[in-house]
Amino acid sequence: MDFGCLLTSSYAVVKVPNSLAMLFLAGIVLLPSLLPVSITDHSVRLNSTTSNGTFNELDKFSMGHIGQKSDRLWAYLIAVYWVSLVTYFLLWKAYKHVSEIRAASLMSSEVRAEQFAVLVRDIPPPHEGETRKEQVDSYFNAVYPDTFYRSMVVTNNKEVNKIWEELEAYKKNLVIAETVYAQSKTIVSPEGTRPMNRLGLLGLCGKKVDTIDYCNEKISELIPKLEAEQKKTIRDRQVSSALIFFSSRVAAASAAQSLHARMVDHWTVMDAPEPRQIIWDNLSLNYYAREVRKYIVYIIVALAVLFFMLPISVISAFTTLENLAKLLPFIKPVLAIVSIRTVLGAYLPQLTLIIFLAMLPTLVMFLSKLEGIPSESHAVRSASGKYFYFIVFNAFIGVTLGGTLFGNLKDMEEHPNEIAELLGKGLPDNATFFLTFVALRCFVGYGLELSRLVPLIMFYLKKKYLCKTEAEVKEAWAPGDFRYATRIPADLLILTITLCYSVIAPLILPFGIIYFGLGWLVMRNQALKVYVPSFESYGRMWPHLHTRFLAALVLYQVTMLGYFGVKEFIYTVTLIPLPIISLIFAWVCNKKFYRFFQHPALEVACQELKETPNLKCVYMSFLPPSLSYEMLDVDQCEDV
Repeated sequence: MDFGCLLTSSYAVVKVPNSLAMLFLAGIVLLPSLLPVSITDHSVRLNSTTSNGTFNELDKFSMGHIGQKSDRLWAYLIAVYWVSLVTYFLLWKAYKHVSEIRAASLMSSEVRAEQFAVLVRDIPPPHEGETRKEQVDSYFNAVYPDTFYRSMVVTNNKEVNKIWEELEAYKKNLVIAETVYAQSKTIVSPEGTRPMNRLGLLGLCGKKVDTIDYCNEKISELIPKLEAEQKKTIRDRQVSSALIFFSSRVAAASAAQSLHARMVDHWTVMDAPEPRQIIWDNLSLNYYAREVRKYIVYIIVALAVLFFMLPISVISAFTTLENLAKLLPFIKPVLAIVSIRTVLGAYLPQLTLIIFLAMLPTLVMFLSKLEGIPSESHAVRSASGKYFYFIVFNAFIGVTLGGTLFGNLKDMEEHPNEIAELLGKGLPDNATFFLTFVALRCFVGYGLELSRLVPLIMFYLKKKYLCKTEAEVKEAWAPGDFRYATRIPADLLILTITLCYSVIAPLILPFGIIYFGLGWLVMRNQALKVYVPSFESYGRMWPHLHTRFLAALVLYQVTMLGYFGVKEFIYTVTLIPLPIISLIFAWVCNKKFYRFFQHPALEVACQELKETPNLKCVYMSFLPPSLSYEMLDVDQCEDV
């Protein structure tokens, strides 16, 4: 079994089935037990507590149909405990399962470069007359005399990257020009037509030159320039970070989890990421710069959550058809058409919300990398967390508050002391919106995902108008990676919505079950057979999934605690232990499992390899592309 591939798809084969199982076990108990309790209670109808004496038929199936202080609320209270206990059991079982998969992957006999290296940051300044490399080598030779292999001091590659990227662009243009020239020999004439281009703005003006000759000329100029810049970078642009290589996996694993200095801002050692994951620009940041950046980003995220809540709340309140007709009178003739009105009424608010949320991923990924995080997988995990809290606080809480406030604004003005009660009563009314939202994401989202219609159209457009070489066609056809930073929070939002309304409006459970059931079928196929992973972190995403799963559970428990209070149920206090139990459960899981997801256990790392690792290849795999150009002699890297 390819455990690396399995860990890459652990989201599809662990998290989605876990959500499905939780909702299924909740559904088989809640649906047959709570629906009859709600339907047969007539106290709300008799007291005419709904606005204008009208009643939504769906409300008959919700907790809103139960009267104040009713003994029937016992059924709902027991249901809250049932959902919580099921969630605890499944999360514990899933954590153990993912730990076993991670251990199996790390015990693989295949040689993986990152398992023989550690990343060292916050290296103190060297002594006078001592180079950075001599300092690093002497330090680790003293600490690990038997297993230390060599070091690679990280450099500031900004200037050399510019030259390398320019050189690669000219090499790519040369291949395109030669391909076009070869095709012209078969289409136009046996002699062919040599491609030409202008040197001015966007190739529309300026001197006209032969593309092939011009690219060859520029490549000849840039190669010696690149070599000179490489030597200068290696010699003069070293930063306070290094990669340390060991002759065994056990030594590297032991070094990564050991304390190397008395001070927190000196010799910070951690597991090395995969070579393809390293964010080189962040390795030059010292400890204090990273800490300052981290807290600045936290403040920015907190402010962004607050500022985003306002527009989302306004949008959710004003995108109803009645409000749009008031604001934009000229669309009344369009809304008069029954078919258009039906479609817009069902999906307009949800589509507006989905489009609004599409603006967030780029922002959260930028903020995550701004913290000084050293690897792409870590940045993705960080961005996933930020995106999750964005959409939960805004898309879920913002829409709930916005819809309730707008619908009861007049009542709040007349009875300001009853705001909490009005907000509580508004929870069942929002169930219809979220039920439609889940259905839309289920049938439209998975349909587009499985068909991959948009990527297919984009591929054919690129192939017809932009791609000139086979390499460009392959690049256009590449499906990309799994996009964990946005896919996981989006599914966790559905889980949060379904969980929070599972007792208030149990009819949402079948839609949640269908969503995650289809997700298990579709996303498992996409993860294993379509998407190409851009990195492998050996299951390190799971603890973050687990934490956000529990955050959704706590939000559900607090929501139910508040709603039972609005119902004036005398035994509401019996729900108070649940959030406390959830926090204790999170603490126990963290103590038992999390450290293995921070560092590989030595009993795992000590497994024998099927072949002796080529440490020179391990070392070379970590060289940045701009420093590993084919014209650079390997011996020149000795000073890195």
